[in-house]
Amino acid sequence: MLVLGIESSCDETAAAVVSDGTGALSNVIASQIDIHGRYGGVVPEIASRKHMEAIIPVTCQALDDAGVSMEEIEGIAVTRGPGLVGSLLVGLSAAKAMAFAGDIPFVGVNHIEGHIAAIFLSERRPDFPFVALVVSGGHTHIYLVRDFGNFQILGQTRDDAAGEAFDKAARMLDLGYPGGVVIDRLAKNGDPAAIAFPRAMKGNVDFSFSGLKTALLNYIKNRKTPISTDELPDIAASYQEAIVDVLVEKTLQAARDASVPRVVVCGGVASNNRLRKSFFETGEKTGIEIFVPPPVFCTDNAAMIAVAGNNLLCRGKRDSFDLNAVSRWPLD
Repeated sequence: MLVLGIESSCDETAAAVVSDGTGALSNVIASQIDIHGRYGGVVPEIASRKHMEAIIPVTCQALDDAGVSMEEIEGIAVTRGPGLVGSLLVGLSAAKAMAFAGDIPFVGVNHIEGHIAAIFLSERRPDFPFVALVVSGGHTHIYLVRDFGNFQILGQTRDDAAGEAFDKAARMLDLGYPGGVVIDRLAKNGDPAAIAFPRAMKGNVDFSFSGLKTALLNYIKNRKTPISTDELPDIAASYQEAIVDVLVEKTLQAARDASVPRVVVCGGVASNNRLRKSFFETGEKTGIEIFVPPPVFCTDNAAMIAVAGNNLLCRGKRDSFDLNAVSRWPLD
């Protein structure tokens, strides 16, 4: 089955063609980072307008890159939520129009399920069940995944998501946006033990990053001299290590508690180099198999939506043209 995927939940306009739920024939992403960077974060109204400008060219490019026409597409999968409603409506409206014009079945996909499904675009694919950490700018959740569409939440953040904690730290240090990318780059040359930032909520598999953010703010305020450029790598590495330690420890603990020896790490923050390395190293020591999609499939993309949509379509799922976008959509 050839499925056209469309993703527009936040600030990336994406389209992809995926074959049989495992092979990405194309994966086109139009980023708005340069536009939102000047504001230090995503501006919803601007994001919606940029999606409207990009959705048709991006979709056409995805079809061209895959070497297929709309007549060959057998299903359309589009992100329905969660996300920014204005942004979601652009992709959803485009998908409905194409489905109606071509008499093609279409389904709305949960964005978080898409992130988890991205692992099936990799060469190494886990068997069910597995534990999945979805870690991004808006989500830090641990799920027990028994099958497609069968999720049980095991742990989640009580406040900031990990990606949000990275972005807020970068803003405090005046490093630019998106914060996770900048901190990841700076941390490579820093000492992760230079500053003793806290690790919160020990003893369970929920997360909290607000205290870490406050600790960084206090560190900056209590200094007698401004932070020099030479100090930034150590600060970035120490802050990043505090986040990575907690993500790895709690996710592997959740896997042990569930007696599941397989862990999938996905979402935008899963492209962080230190996080990937730490998961693989700790997983090898503890006997838990770690699966992480390639970085291009960790950030928001349409190929992951097509994978999840392919499974829904194969199970006979079809959505009607009155389907609406939703800003919140719990996966379980």
